[in-house]
Amino acid sequence: MKQMMAEVGIIGGSGIYDPSIFEDTRELNIDTPFGRPSDNVIIGRLGEREVAFISRHGKGHLYSPTKVNYRANIFALKKLGVKSIIGVCAVGSLKEEIKPLDIVIPDQIYDRTKYRKNTFFDDIVVHVGFAEPFCKRLSDKLYEATKKMGYRVRLGGTYLCIEGPQFSTKAESNVYRKLGFDIVGMTAIPEAKLAREAEICYATLATVTDYDVWKEEEVSVSEVVENVMKNAQAVKDILKEFIPLLAEGKCGCRDALKDAIVTDLSRIDSEKMKKLEILIGRYIK
Repeated sequence: MKQMMAEVGIIGGSGIYDPSIFEDTRELNIDTPFGRPSDNVIIGRLGEREVAFISRHGKGHLYSPTKVNYRANIFALKKLGVKSIIGVCAVGSLKEEIKPLDIVIPDQIYDRTKYRKNTFFDDIVVHVGFAEPFCKRLSDKLYEATKKMGYRVRLGGTYLCIEGPQFSTKAESNVYRKLGFDIVGMTAIPEAKLAREAEICYATLATVTDYDVWKEEEVSVSEVVENVMKNAQAVKDILKEFIPLLAEGKCGCRDALKDAIVTDLSRIDSEKMKKLEILIGRYIK
């Protein structure tokens, strides 16, 4: 049976569990050297483009941010030939001017996670550049589509990724504000790092649900959930506009492993090399 292929990958976060905007959908049960993805990958068509969708937390929201198998998710998309990934996520705002129901397309990230596998390369040494963690070309196009749809959107800003699953304390939230961070979430790391290692362009579509806890009024979980649902429709509208118009372009993401592999690959046994072939095959001489 011929392997299905897709150009674009969507990783759906809170509130985005099914690709209802796609046509001709079919599910693929994909295994990877890093275990099972969060759920079956759904392949569908939007316009003339084939799109692969993974529910980050699984159907029914089974996995907390720490327990998501990010490596399997990204590897599965790489296996399907995906070249660009949009990671959809819900975030809290750390600035007055970034309001609930706004959309942010960040250009920087700050990692405060503790317990997550953030590299594919356990068996070899690889140092990829990560100064610009999100693909600028992809982010710019995503911003254009969001703006065209009439949603309040901000291009740029720093996404603070915390471990979770608990929300921040007020003390933490106020420190984050003093450090100049813009939004706070729990899932863009290690997703962005793994996408870079897989040489896949990656951008985040961050939907704001609340003001975190730095504001005087208490944030209720029910309010957050309500805004997640409202934001879900915005995400679907934006993706319907964005995906058919996405054009290929050149950027450094696609060659991230060039000169980044430090280990002498001739010293690595064949089984370990086979595991990584999809990622580094073109660099093996």
